[in-house]
Amino acid sequence: MKTLRVASLVTGMTALLVSGAAMAGVNVGINVGVPAPVYVAPAPVYAPPPPPVVYQPAPVYAPAPVYGPAPAIVIGWHGDRYWDGRRYWGRDEWYRHHGRGWGGDRGHWDRGRHNGWR
Repeated sequence: MKTLRVASLVTGMTALLVSGAAMAGVNVGINVGVPAPVYVAPAPVYAPPPPPVVYQPAPVYAPAPVYGPAPAIVIGWHGDRYWDGRRYWGRDEWYRHHGRGWGGDRGHWDRGRHNGWR
């Protein structure tokens, strides 16, 4: 039994060596007279980066605003409204608040106290 094992081992090793030698190839290249071509690396190619994904509109440059003088609003009646320098009053609202202007009601600013003058 031992001999059978040794014989099969030797046969396997021999088959392995013979098949390895059969696949081995020898390549001998001899260039006579003409030198072998020399490999030269190609020049590097510059590729620009890809464009941005989102484009922004060009800025708009507008001239500076020109301001003129402020409009002059005269204190007094403007149509059906009265401008007192601070706000517009309706005609009936003005009369209720300030009186008719010929004496009598002085408005609510003194609350009935005339401080000695009428």
